[in-house]
Amino acid sequence: MTYLSQGSTAPAFTLSDQNGNSISLSDFGGQKVLVYFYPKAMTPGCKVQACGLRDSQSELAQRNVVVLGISPDPVSCLKKFEQKDELNFTLLSDEDHAVADAFGVWGPKKFMGKEYDGIHRISFLIDEQGQVEKVFDKFKTKDHHQVVLDYLHQL
Repeated sequence: MTYLSQGSTAPAFTLSDQNGNSISLSDFGGQKVLVYFYPKAMTPGCKVQACGLRDSQSELAQRNVVVLGISPDPVSCLKKFEQKDELNFTLLSDEDHAVADAFGVWGPKKFMGKEYDGIHRISFLIDEQGQVEKVFDKFKTKDHHQVVLDYLHQL
């Protein structure tokens, strides 16, 4: 599995959000976009990661960063996730994993001895011109938001 690297052009995409609206990466021109891929809504690790981003939302907004969470979950599941955990950012449904494929984050995984294909937990900070500014691929779910904020503080 080879995912996009720093300096790559982010693939254009349009997906449905938790409210059924079409959202495109191009909707956020002039802003940085944190595109974070997660395996499954409402699972423990994904909840911890999402809540960390939720609680960091004001600091991310101050740095002109929009958060887009992408998973293979259907829209109805994303809506429940948003409501249950009071999430304050956009969740996008990539049921056919076409966007995950385009970013290179869909591939073989192992869990409890089973092998299967799925989304790898990787995030991409896309700059104002649509280029991958930073790839976040080594973090614990509970620290993801802090790793992103630490990077932004260095700028």
